[in-house]
Amino acid sequence: MDIAAQSIEGGFADPVFDAQTVFRAVMDAMARPGSLQSLPAFARPPVPFSATAGAVALALCDNDTPLWLDPALQASAAIKSWLGFHTGAPLANTPADAHFALIAAPAEMMALDGFSQGTQDYPDRSTTLILQVSDIASGAPLLLEGPGIETSATIAPAQMPRHFVEQWKQNIKRFPRGVDIILATSDGVACLPRTTRIKTMGA
Repeated sequence: MDIAAQSIEGGFADPVFDAQTVFRAVMDAMARPGSLQSLPAFARPPVPFSATAGAVALALCDNDTPLWLDPALQASAAIKSWLGFHTGAPLANTPADAHFALIAAPAEMMALDGFSQGTQDYPDRSTTLILQVSDIASGAPLLLEGPGIETSATIAPAQMPRHFVEQWKQNIKRFPRGVDIILATSDGVACLPRTTRIKTMGA
């Protein structure tokens, strides 16, 4: 199949309903950090972009939201044309210019402080990172505390960056600035908003 055909196929079958469903799942996941909100496979993006990460991108991105793609996604002309066709979102020149960063290989991701942190007056101008992970059960366990979590929650996302917990502690210190993270698994989405405190288990 040529790139033009690939870029047109695999979008939302029912754009309004599907986008609303994905958006609601992301909002619920942000409100309850660490909870997995299940999502059907609404999108079929080109590989190595996953169905869930693709659906999140289609629901959240538009022509006003510059996107940063990690090297694994940047290397694919099919993915760039698929995102361009379905979202109209421009590609950001640098991570610091991006509203959303799409990360297919989180283990190799650059440091969180390389992305836009927002400003004190406009903290919402920070980058939201969409990390593609296989699951939130097989990685190193993370203990979550903070708003939206009754006492604590535990998740263990696979393929996370080295030194993630240390980086996240720096992210918390920058509040109200800082990045938010959406974890896109094969089953759905879980979120780590910048207000969530993260510890390694046993630490």
